[in-house]
Amino acid sequence: MKFIRQRMSTAMARSAVFAAVAAFGVAAMTALFSVRAHAQEPPMKKPTIVLVHGAFAESSSWNNAARGLLAKGYAVVAVANPLRGVKSDANYLSSVLASIDGPVILVGHSYGGNVISNIPVKNSNVKALIFVAGFAPDSGETAAALASKFPGGTLGPTLAPPVMLPDGGKDLYIRQDAYRAQFAADVSAAEAKLMAATQRPITDAALNEPAGEPSWKAIPSWFLYGSLDKNIPAAAIAFMAQRAGAKRVVEVKGGSHVVMVSHPDALVKLVVEADAATKSAH
Repeated sequence: MKFIRQRMSTAMARSAVFAAVAAFGVAAMTALFSVRAHAQEPPMKKPTIVLVHGAFAESSSWNNAARGLLAKGYAVVAVANPLRGVKSDANYLSSVLASIDGPVILVGHSYGGNVISNIPVKNSNVKALIFVAGFAPDSGETAAALASKFPGGTLGPTLAPPVMLPDGGKDLYIRQDAYRAQFAADVSAAEAKLMAATQRPITDAALNEPAGEPSWKAIPSWFLYGSLDKNIPAAAIAFMAQRAGAKRVVEVKGGSHVVMVSHPDALVKLVVEADAATKSAH
């Protein structure tokens, strides 16, 4: 009997050991699969950075910033802004946005800020707005009125004689001899000369067209501008940024109206910040 009891005791001990080993194995395998599943989760998709130029510029004005963004793994689209009218330009931009799969960070320079402010936000894939020396109008405001709201704007006297259009409208250019001092004072003379030659005109009607309900009331915003901007005075941009409740406002000391050309790293840094902020918010 003693022998039988010893065998039973030994068998029970072995069973307990096997049970413990099995339990440990299950736990270990569960943890392993959990780690593997987590490791295999696809990373969150980087947003596409959509760049919208303003008046007296064109898509290549984003080249310096685009290089930095591409180097960081972002897809970049520099839109050819028609510069014909706020509503029609915003409708065109909305069509471009609808063709992009996934999240978007929308960047607008100068009048381009007016355009990104007027996209419809319902069902929008835009996660952040960045205004680069850009207008952020409220409903009913015009670019022309905002530019003259504070002293310091000197665009008017630098404009060339307007080009008369068949519909009775007018296309506006900056005189090439005045372009650098007015628009791009912190850019090299050679680059400013090329920008002056390739500038695209805006209609006078676009600068005087009232804005609709602004997207910045529903989408978080960031602002970047130069302290020596002669197209949109720095005080006007600071006012619009505060009103929009901007997440961050960066003023480049000595910067001109084209800070994305002269200080592209500042814009890239702001895009990365907006990307991180909007990821953590969702």
